[in-house]
Amino acid sequence: MMDIMEWKDRAKIAVILGSGLNDTIDEMMEIKETIPFHDIPDMPEATAPGHVGRFHYGTIAGVPAFALQGRLHFYEGCGMENVVRPVHIFHALGVETLVVTNASGGINLDFHAGDFMLIEDHINLTGQNPLIGPKEEGRVRFPDMSFAYDREYLAIFKRIAEKYPAMVHSGVYIGVTGPNYETPAEIRAFRTMGADAVGMSTVPEVLVARQLGLRVCGISLISNMAAGVLDQKLTEEEVFEAGRRAQPVFSAMVGEFIREIGGAQ
Repeated sequence: MMDIMEWKDRAKIAVILGSGLNDTIDEMMEIKETIPFHDIPDMPEATAPGHVGRFHYGTIAGVPAFALQGRLHFYEGCGMENVVRPVHIFHALGVETLVVTNASGGINLDFHAGDFMLIEDHINLTGQNPLIGPKEEGRVRFPDMSFAYDREYLAIFKRIAEKYPAMVHSGVYIGVTGPNYETPAEIRAFRTMGADAVGMSTVPEVLVARQLGLRVCGISLISNMAAGVLDQKLTEEEVFEAGRRAQPVFSAMVGEFIREIGGAQ
């Protein structure tokens, strides 16, 4: 059994693959080593559908990188400390940039299933915060979130996205706990609050990443339109189907982004 700390200082970039995007790992990354969650002491297994629960080390577009294939969610009952544990692990390994991805429901009426959204900001509506607790030595007590999502990275990704046959928006992600999908009334309220997409992850990871000083790029796959936008029920199957359709373009865009920022680090 390999100790994940043997990977220390091998890479400066880590990618978290969200719902519907776990299968992009084979196309995106040349994997050299893999450590499943169950080989890490006290790490819970991932139970969300489509989330494999593995750490990978390898290269993306020739750049050394780590990847998390599947994440833990608060609704799985594993505790917020475990939801954000991968971010702490990446930081301990020497990561300086976190690319965090997710599948989300489109709130903005100009969005369509299959589009992408670069996260410019977020709203934490989970009622939880992983930064609550005793202050740890060397940690910022009140981390600033004015620029939680790196402006330079946003500009780079927008420029790269122009080369690809995909609709890439920018907007605000609102994080909720799930596991139920939202009601149409909640979606109308979220739209009024300024949210463009909704999901059940990402926010806790970004809060910790920013406290630790990591630069963050956030990307949402609009896997479906949120409740009430279309006159139909929501299912997890459409999330996976959207991920399958998006895989080639997503892998190519993220690969080019990592190639560009990796050369600058």
